[in-house]
Amino acid sequence: MGIVIKQSINNSIFFYVGMTFGAISTVIGYPYAFESNEEHFGLLQTIISYSILISTFSYLGVPKTLIRFFPKLESKNELITLAFLAPVIGLLFLSFLFISFNESMLEFIKPLESQFSNYKDFLVEMKTHLLLQENIYLIFILISSLTFFEVLSSLSRCLLKSSTPIFLKELLRKGTTVFLLFLHWYIPDIIDFPTFLVLYVSQYIFMTVFLFIKIFNDSEFKMSFNFKILPLNKLLTTGFIFFLGSSLAVNITKFDMIAIQKFIGFKQVAIYTIAFFIGNVIMIPGRAVGAIASPLISKACEREDIKEISEIYRKSSLNQLLIGGLMFLIIWINIEDFFNFLPDVYRSGQLVVLFIAISQLFNISAGVNGIIITNSRYFWFDLLSTIILVIITILTNLSFIPESSPLLEYGIYGINGAAFATALSILLYNFIKMVFLYFTMHIQPFTKKSITALLLLFSSYCIVDMLPVIDNVNMSLNISIYNCFIRTLSLLLIFVPILLFLEISIEIKSTLLSLKKKILK
Repeated sequence: MGIVIKQSINNSIFFYVGMTFGAISTVIGYPYAFESNEEHFGLLQTIISYSILISTFSYLGVPKTLIRFFPKLESKNELITLAFLAPVIGLLFLSFLFISFNESMLEFIKPLESQFSNYKDFLVEMKTHLLLQENIYLIFILISSLTFFEVLSSLSRCLLKSSTPIFLKELLRKGTTVFLLFLHWYIPDIIDFPTFLVLYVSQYIFMTVFLFIKIFNDSEFKMSFNFKILPLNKLLTTGFIFFLGSSLAVNITKFDMIAIQKFIGFKQVAIYTIAFFIGNVIMIPGRAVGAIASPLISKACEREDIKEISEIYRKSSLNQLLIGGLMFLIIWINIEDFFNFLPDVYRSGQLVVLFIAISQLFNISAGVNGIIITNSRYFWFDLLSTIILVIITILTNLSFIPESSPLLEYGIYGINGAAFATALSILLYNFIKMVFLYFTMHIQPFTKKSITALLLLFSSYCIVDMLPVIDNVNMSLNISIYNCFIRTLSLLLIFVPILLFLEISIEIKSTLLSLKKKILK
């Protein structure tokens, strides 16, 4: 248990530092390093999106299968050998497809002149596409690195050495990315974009090689091809289910980027990426709550304790609504001033922030419905609902991104259309899961306190929105900092005391009072 606690502490530190590096690179590094060439940033995100999506087809569900069966099987050498052999076969098959359909893939990504009203923009996109053509090999290298890194990360978890891959992924990679961005920003003549691309992908190669050496230096693994002693039928069946689930889940997260590039170009991918990141900040409390709730729900499901499951479901919903709602208000009341810190071109992503933030607020407010489903006897519905989500995601993106969008007159097309499609998909996905849990387990996440929480959030926003601030006509950064500080402080001074007085959430109240005691000591 001491090892688990120590690694949990280390992992938490790595996650939070990595989150900081990620915020610095996304909000400062990328926008300013690529200020005069936003399409290069979009190209990088496109390469990453395709690589992550395709890599799920090469590791063939191995990571989760390894975690599931490693503790149960005594023939660990054979299992680990198979775990590395499967991705090799997957990559060989992908290599064949990559060589055979290389030109077709480039043709698919190639921008069409009819999609751009300005011919100059079309020429910029064509130059960016040429850069992709010259560096297409990097996609395959990145796919290979991601594939083996995922397998090695899972093996590390099985060996109770999860800190190493998390350190590499969260701290080293994100920290190195910040460093590379600042090099490209300050010395673009030396670290030009093609060089930056090579160095960026090299991070993944280093991470994979380092983790491979680290694991096999510290273990007594020996290759063994005696697969007959393994339960191959169970392994293959489970692996296929995990492969299907992983590929579908990644498709959901990356399809919008791919569709944006296809319909409106690399530059718009860059703008969407920044706006999506800002709106997606709302999800942070959801990850923390999910990590805490998962083992509790797992045990409750084993006991079939519906009362405890319902209580966790409702508490997770209420607390995430309050915390996520407060984060949403902080973002939205300061949105104009937030964008003053970014180059002007990113201001067109304001509506994207709104759609993504609202959808993620609903997502976390729906509670831990996904965790309940996967831990219950209805776990099969998780895959079914994911398939439904993929279909909705693809259809909505294809409908709302092009200029033929049915909501064109309302400005819902392009990156706004992509954000609207994502929001609609998330809303429907969570609604389906809530309805399913209501009819199968007779539980739902909302209570009267949920209505009180919404009224508190709405009234707090209305009051703060009426407060006078300095009119920032010239978009001064000093005025933006002042306005953000005044609005945020005012919001906290209104929201927190009323929250404590009404005792909407006992958990939040006890946490705040405990924090107050520690500060006053």
